[in-house]
Amino acid sequence: SVSVAECPGTSSAQAGRAAACQGCPNQAFCAAGAAAPDPAEAAELRERLRAVKHTVLVLSGKGGVGKSTFSAHLAHGLAADEAKQVALLDIDICGPSIPKMMGLEGEQVHQSGSGWSPVYVEENLGVMSVGFLLSSPDDAVIWRGPKKNGLIKQFLRDVDWGEIDYLIVDTPPGTSDEHLSIVQYLGAAHVDGAVIITTPQEVSLQDVRKEINFCHKVKLPIIGVVENMSGFICPKCKNESQIFPPTTGGAEKMCQNLNVSLLGKVPLDPQIAKSCDKGQSVLSEAPESPATLSYRSIIQRIQEYCDQHHFQEEKII
Repeated sequence: SVSVAECPGTSSAQAGRAAACQGCPNQAFCAAGAAAPDPAEAAELRERLRAVKHTVLVLSGKGGVGKSTFSAHLAHGLAADEAKQVALLDIDICGPSIPKMMGLEGEQVHQSGSGWSPVYVEENLGVMSVGFLLSSPDDAVIWRGPKKNGLIKQFLRDVDWGEIDYLIVDTPPGTSDEHLSIVQYLGAAHVDGAVIITTPQEVSLQDVRKEINFCHKVKLPIIGVVENMSGFICPKCKNESQIFPPTTGGAEKMCQNLNVSLLGKVPLDPQIAKSCDKGQSVLSEAPESPATLSYRSIIQRIQEYCDQHHFQEEKII
């Protein structure tokens, strides 16, 4: 087995070559520097993304914890300010659910002289996903790593994002090819950090700890952790039940142990699933629900982090 603690990190000259890399499934990938753009590509990516003010990655080592759901609501929440331009990029190549959640199923990508045009939910909210490139939502994407990495690069390089305030990147589970690619490709531009999604139970937290370790290894700042499905509040009696009991203290205890911020907890609410299935936002469908109030608080904290991060960089410059 590979010791994550001994991993030299993808940006190291020893990436894929150190003793700890022996037996790692990503060894050849790291050793070849496959995800790292050459100087010409880096310049091209930097030029394309220079008009992106803030970039936020939504991550989790675990599948099924609500990354896409959170990404969709984060995009909706940020775009509620009509003065802000928001883009949502779905790099979950094999399981693209963003088109469904954003009410864009059946839409197609159009190409112009300036590149691919995002599909727009609102005038100030654009979306790009491999789901728009499939002939049917039921089509399976059966690709090896290099082809997935190539598409991620194409999304960043060839999509005409224009001037945008927030680029939200929804990622697949794990800490593998797509994650290495997006971090290294975005290294040519500016990344504010990652929001990490978990659920309260230990089986989820185990994988999320790996994701936090991944962020440290690739020097990706962590904005904070969101605990999804954090208790169920009965809409009738208002009593709260723990559907996924936090047997080891949940995200709150994990954040204390790992010295990362807990951005907030979103309760388990059937209205969230109903809204996503209809391609709508629970923020507008149930504006006074506990879930919506939690989302709004978390989104505000992310905005404050990004603004502070941007201010600090301006001072350094």
